[in-house]
Amino acid sequence: MSSSLDTDLIKRLKQALTAPGDNLREVLHDSSAEVLHALLKNVSLNEDHLIQLLQRRDLTSSLLKSITKHKLSQNLRITVAIIRNPAISPALVKQLMGKVPLFELLNLCTLPGQSADIRIAAEHTISQRLPQEPLGNKISLARRATATLLLPLLKEGHPQIVEASLDNPRLQESSIFQFLSSSGASAQTISAVARHPRWCSRKNLQRAILKNRHTPQVWYIHFLPKLPMKEAQNLLYSSRLHSKQKVWIKEFLDQR
Repeated sequence: MSSSLDTDLIKRLKQALTAPGDNLREVLHDSSAEVLHALLKNVSLNEDHLIQLLQRRDLTSSLLKSITKHKLSQNLRITVAIIRNPAISPALVKQLMGKVPLFELLNLCTLPGQSADIRIAAEHTISQRLPQEPLGNKISLARRATATLLLPLLKEGHPQIVEASLDNPRLQESSIFQFLSSSGASAQTISAVARHPRWCSRKNLQRAILKNRHTPQVWYIHFLPKLPMKEAQNLLYSSRLHSKQKVWIKEFLDQR
């Protein structure tokens, strides 16, 4: 019985090593890790074969590591398929993420069914690259980024990035609040939030706008009447606001 099994395995190994491309479909579904490793040495193996192989959910991390050493692994499609395979190890994820272009990384963050580990790793890689990315890439990224990526993009403080972020359906109110509460918000970006149809009526954001030292007078005129009187009075004691803003607040209170 054992001899029969050995003979069968030898036959499958030979097929994996020498079969022409058209005859490799059967090998791609072989249950033996040894056969699949042998397949990687077949000169007829092409990109489509590897993509089909990487769609299997029962591969080993050892096989994935071997695939990364194959000359075809330099192809982006192969790299992404390796990353998306559930058998990939954290070390291999880290190694491969550096080879993936920015917007392909973004796809890894947003594709349905993507594992949380891969999404987090892709987001981390993008965040590390942000300082070196050109403005155009950051604006495009802001339109499609995940909630996690939008906060560092907002913190860049560039008006075009902020405006693109505000239209992103994944943006969370808490990220805008943090941005408005920071020194990175300017009169222009504060105004972008204040007039945005999705965000302008959020009470917490209105409060954050009124507490920022860069907020223009128009937003005190617009938002102070919406604030409880006690809160408006307390703004006079805020150490964040400059004296001119406090004059605007006092003028409002004197008219009430």
